[in-house]
Amino acid sequence: MQARAPHGRFVFKRPVVADLAARLAICAVARQLIPLARAMQDHLSGKRDDATRRSRYYTGPVSDHFNGVRFFDPTGAPPRSRANLLRWMIQSRWRGTRAKWPAWAPSPYVDHPPARVEGASWRISYVGHASWLVQTAGLNLLLDPVWSQRVSPFRMIGPKRVNDPGTTFADLPPIDVVLVSHAHYDHLDLPTLSRLAAAHRPRVIAPLGNNTIIRNHDLSIPAEGYDWDQRVTIGDSIAVTLVPTRHWSARNFSDRNMSLWASFVIESSAGRIYFVADSGYGDGAYFRRARDRYGPFKLAILPIGAYEPRWFMRDQHINPAEAVQALLDCGAETALASHYGTFQLTDEAIDAPLIALADALKLAGIPPERFRALKPGQVWHTASNTPFSAPSGDR
Repeated sequence: MQARAPHGRFVFKRPVVADLAARLAICAVARQLIPLARAMQDHLSGKRDDATRRSRYYTGPVSDHFNGVRFFDPTGAPPRSRANLLRWMIQSRWRGTRAKWPAWAPSPYVDHPPARVEGASWRISYVGHASWLVQTAGLNLLLDPVWSQRVSPFRMIGPKRVNDPGTTFADLPPIDVVLVSHAHYDHLDLPTLSRLAAAHRPRVIAPLGNNTIIRNHDLSIPAEGYDWDQRVTIGDSIAVTLVPTRHWSARNFSDRNMSLWASFVIESSAGRIYFVADSGYGDGAYFRRARDRYGPFKLAILPIGAYEPRWFMRDQHINPAEAVQALLDCGAETALASHYGTFQLTDEAIDAPLIALADALKLAGIPPERFRALKPGQVWHTASNTPFSAPSGDR
């Protein structure tokens, strides 16, 4: 392990130093994994029922999508098993099916939003991944806000952002309302919600059970929980409705589907926006249901990333071709792409969603300006249907 130097000193060989560094890193990660390991031990031991009781976020009547303990999609597929998850991890890590993303892929844009946007128009700024700042009728809304560096239960491991948020937290205007779609870490970012509560004190509207998760983390966050098809008035001329979507939820090993998931319809005098944070396609019924019950839509925000491998992700994340079909199904005038290019959650390359979206639009005969993919910091106006970009400045 050691080699004698010319003057009698010992020096470590490089493999020894590398091994020591790796061991130190493993120890640091292990400290982060202890809570997860304990939850797994509870789940696999006789304490499973105790773990389930600790993770009960909602108690209410049985419905067509709640069995008294867990929520479910009455027309969809259940989440993939842990055995399937292990199979995917082996394939992606050891067989080389996972594309390598750049460590840093900055956006050239940064947005400095105004304090308010009055009247019947929308100003929509792409923060990154599934996070958006929506301004209309004097009200400021954040959709699935994530300003954290990682989307993970751990500080040192898990998907890490490869670009900064399109708007710095300090540059945010007064935030009135936050919409949270479901409990997955890339959508429900508890540290960000705590920062927002301290700085802005917004209403936080989420599907059933997520309000409990949020308040268990920080009682100062005014979180509210609602069911599918419930409409919530958030301003004089603005309301949001939670609508069904094909997905699932979890924060740990024992709470799978104990909180509900949803898409949102945002309605105002400027028109209606259909915000789909995460969704599988299935037979497309949920997109057509949204059109029939809550349309017509001025704009749809649709996910296009985190879709490979298809055998694992098909039931929970649409791919770009399915996103184009979802646009046709929901009937929106225009779409903006979401859920790509910031956190590597799955196997495809960082630019694969954009390439596949362009191909799918061409195949469907849809002009690219009807379904735009922005970079963090770019802004879109409903009045003009054109994005504009503020020059990048100091962050």
